[in-house]
Amino acid sequence: MGTIRTIASGWSFSQVGGGQGTKDGEWLPVSEFPTTVHVELLKLKRIPDPFLGLNEWEVQWVGEAEWAFKNTFVVTETDLAATNADLVFDGLDTFATVTLNGQEILNTENQFITYRASVKPLLSVGPNDLVITFASAFKKGREIEKVNGKYHLWNGDSSRLHVRKAQYNYGWDWGPILMTVGPWKPISLHTYDVYLADLDIRSVVSESLDVKVTVDLSLSDKSSGSASVTLRDPRGAVVHTEKYLKVEFGRAHAEFNFSSGELDLWYPVQYGNQPIYTIEVITSDANGTVCDSRTETVAFRRVRVVEEPLIDQPGKTFLFEVNNLRIFCGGSNWIPGDSFLTTMTTERYRAWLQLLIDGNQNMVRVWGGGIYEADAFYDICDVLVWQDFMFGCGQYPAYDSFLKLVEIEAEQNVKRLRCHPSVVIFAGNNEDYQLAESIGIVDYSDETSDFRKTKFPARHIYERTLPSIVSKYCDVQYRRSSPYSAPGIVTTDKTVGDLHQWNVWHGSQEPWHNWDILAGRFVSEFGMEGYPNIRTVDHWLGGDQSERYPQSRLNNNHNKADGFERRLELYLVENFKHSFDMESYVYYTQVMQAETLASAYRLWRRNWRGKGREYTAGALVWQINDCWPTTSWAIVDYFLRPKPAYFTIARELRPFTVGMTRKEKKTAADELSAACFTIETVLEIWGTNSTLTEKKAKLEVTSFDLHSTWTDKFTKDVILAANSSTEFFSGQLPGQPIRTKLSDVPRTIIVSARLLDESGTVLGRHSNWPEPFKFIKFPPIKDLGLLVKTGSNGESVELSSQKPIKGIVLDVVGADVKWSDQAIDLIPDDPQVIKAVGLKGRDVRVRFLGDGSA
Repeated sequence: MGTIRTIASGWSFSQVGGGQGTKDGEWLPVSEFPTTVHVELLKLKRIPDPFLGLNEWEVQWVGEAEWAFKNTFVVTETDLAATNADLVFDGLDTFATVTLNGQEILNTENQFITYRASVKPLLSVGPNDLVITFASAFKKGREIEKVNGKYHLWNGDSSRLHVRKAQYNYGWDWGPILMTVGPWKPISLHTYDVYLADLDIRSVVSESLDVKVTVDLSLSDKSSGSASVTLRDPRGAVVHTEKYLKVEFGRAHAEFNFSSGELDLWYPVQYGNQPIYTIEVITSDANGTVCDSRTETVAFRRVRVVEEPLIDQPGKTFLFEVNNLRIFCGGSNWIPGDSFLTTMTTERYRAWLQLLIDGNQNMVRVWGGGIYEADAFYDICDVLVWQDFMFGCGQYPAYDSFLKLVEIEAEQNVKRLRCHPSVVIFAGNNEDYQLAESIGIVDYSDETSDFRKTKFPARHIYERTLPSIVSKYCDVQYRRSSPYSAPGIVTTDKTVGDLHQWNVWHGSQEPWHNWDILAGRFVSEFGMEGYPNIRTVDHWLGGDQSERYPQSRLNNNHNKADGFERRLELYLVENFKHSFDMESYVYYTQVMQAETLASAYRLWRRNWRGKGREYTAGALVWQINDCWPTTSWAIVDYFLRPKPAYFTIARELRPFTVGMTRKEKKTAADELSAACFTIETVLEIWGTNSTLTEKKAKLEVTSFDLHSTWTDKFTKDVILAANSSTEFFSGQLPGQPIRTKLSDVPRTIIVSARLLDESGTVLGRHSNWPEPFKFIKFPPIKDLGLLVKTGSNGESVELSSQKPIKGIVLDVVGADVKWSDQAIDLIPDDPQVIKAVGLKGRDVRVRFLGDGSA
C-alpha cells in the first residue's frame, strides 16, 4: 500500500538576488503552506496592504520579481522500500523550476495543472533539499508574446493570453492588478508500488429514473490483479458490493443497475434533497496484497439542457431539466473569492455558498477568467454549477505548445470535477466569441475548419479540443462559450442560447425598465453597479477623511469599471433626486442597483410561462462576490456584507412572488393630429410559483394616493400554476385619470399587491411606484407615520407606516448587523418584521427615498 505525505512544514522563501522583499540570500519562514508571496510579505509587514488606498500600485514589483521557496524534508528507509517515489505538485503559480538535491526535476508552465515528478533515484535516507524557483509570470508572458504575437482582448495586459494563469490577476473591470506567485496548492511525496491512477465513475439516469452506474479504474502500470467496488448510501450502509473484480493490463470495469426508487436522486436546493453516496475501490495485486484504495463521493441525477421550439415565439428554449423537472435558474456569477487564493478557507467558501441558498438562488456560474475552483467549493455546493473553462475576454492563441498545456489542463480538471453532481454544464470560455464578433474575425459560415490558421485560432480549442476532452472523460453537457447562441448565429441573438445582456450599463445603456424587451432565452450575465457597505468604503480609505467623498482619488481607485462615473450618474440622474455626501451616495447607488436587478428577475420570471413557453429560463446576475474591497456589480461585498440588491433579488426568487408593471398607452384622436390624444396608464399584475404543485391564494391589490387619503382595494381568488407564471390582471391603473395633455401631471399612485394563503400568511408582496422616482414630491417625514420598533429580544425590528415608503435601508452606528431584509417598501396596514442578528437593542438608523437627504 502506498503512502502520500504532504510536505507542509519547514518552508521558507526568498527574493532571488535580493531586492525590496528580502536581502540577497535572506530566507524567511512562511507562516502557512500552501501560500503565495504577497500573503507572506503582507504578514511580515514588508509590503503595505494592497487592498487599502493606493497601495495596489506600491506592490507591482512583487509580480515582476523572481522568487524561490525551499524545504528540507526527511525520507525514511520505508519510503525508499517502495518501487516508486514521486513528488506531486498540485498547483504552482506559474512558471517554476524545481530542483531536488541540486538536480532539476521539473519545469512548470500552467497554474491549473497538477505536476508529478518521478524522483526515487534522487532521494536519500535523511534530509532532502527541495527548491522551487518562480520566474515572473508577467515578464515571461511578455517574452512569449514577442515570439507568438499580440492578440486582442478586453481587460488586463495582452500578454495574459499566452499564460495559463488566473487571468483576473492581470486586472479586470472589478479587480486589481496583483500578479500572485508561489506554491498555491499542496505538495506531497507519494511512494508506491502501483497506485490507482484514475477512477472514472459515471451514472446514467434514464427518463424513467432507472440508474446505471459504471466504474472504470486504471492503475499506474499494466499489472493484473483484482479489485472490489462498494457503493454506500449517505448513512454509510452498503447498497452494492462487487468483489473479486478482475484487473487485467491495469484496467477493470464494473457496472451496476438500479430500478427507479432504489437510489435517492440528487436535486438542487428548492427541488429536493442532495443525498451523497460513496464508492470505495480497493485494488490488490495477483497475490491478494492490497495496492491502493480510494473513496469518491457520488450522486445520481438526470440533467438535460433542453433546446426545443417554442410556442408563440421564434427560436428555441435554453433550459435545464433535472430528473425530468424543468427548472427556472435564478442565480449569480462567481469570480474568485480573493485576489490571494490561499486565503480562501473552507469556512469562507461555506459562508459564500450559504448566501446563495439564503438568497433563494439555485445556480452559480464559475466564470472563465478565474480558476477551476477548489474541491471545497463543489463539495459544499447544493446549487447547480455552470462551469466555464478558464478563457476570458480574449483572442487566445492555439500554437502547439499552448494547445498541449490546454489539453492537459482540460483533462485534469474535467476528471476532477466530473463526479460533482452540481456541475451541469461546461462552457468553453467567457465572451471570446463576442470579442471575435466585435473585431470581425469570426466566420460563422465555416464549421469544418481546423481554425488554427484563421484570425480566430482559439475556435480550435472551443470546437475541437475541449468538446473532445469533455465527451471522452465525462457525461456533462458542453457548450462552446458563454454567451453562445447556436452554430452560425451571433451571440447577441435573443431567441436561442444564452445571452450576456449588457445593454443596461454597457452597450446602448438602456433604462432598466426595458429588461422585458431585453430578455433572452437564458440571461447568463447582466448587472448594475452599487457601492458596498459604508464600512467597506471606510476600510479602503484607511481613515483618510479628506478622501471620504464619491469622486475622490481613493474611491476612484476602488472602482475599476471604465467610465463608471458617467454610467453611475446616468442611471442616478435619470431616476433619482440624490445628494453627494458619502453616506447618501452609497445609499442611492445601492437602491438604484437593488431596483435595477429586482426588476430584471421579476420580469424574466414572468417569461417562464409553462412547458413550451419558457421564453426566459434563467437569470444569473453579474456578480455575487468581490475579490477585494471595491465598488462593483457585486451584490455582496468582499467582507460578505450583502448590499440591498441581494435582498431584493432574494424576494424575487421566493417560491411565490407577485409582480406588476405600469405602462402608458397613448392613443391619437386621428392620424392627422399630434395635439389630440389620450394617455391611459395600464397596470398589469402576475404571479409566479416555482413549486411543483398549483397554489390557491388570494390576490389583494391596494392603491394609495401619496398626497391624499384616497385608497382603492380589490381582492381576487387566484390559482398559481405549478412551476410557471400566471397572469392575474390587466387594466387601467386605479385612481389615475386618463390624461389628454402632457402637462397633465399624473397622480402619485402607489399600488401594493400581496398574495395571501388560506391562513392570511403573506406568500409574496410587491409595491409598484411611479417612475422615475425623481419626479415624486415626497410627503414631509412627519406625515409618514413611520414607526421603527425594536423587538423585545433586541434582535429584530418591526416597521410600520401610515403612508407608503420606498427603499428603506436599515443601519446602526458601530458594528454591522446581519439583517434579514433591506431595500424594503412599506405600505399602511402591512407591518414587516426584520430580523437583526447583532443589533443588541441599539438604535436603528433608517434611510428611504424622500428622507430629506436630497
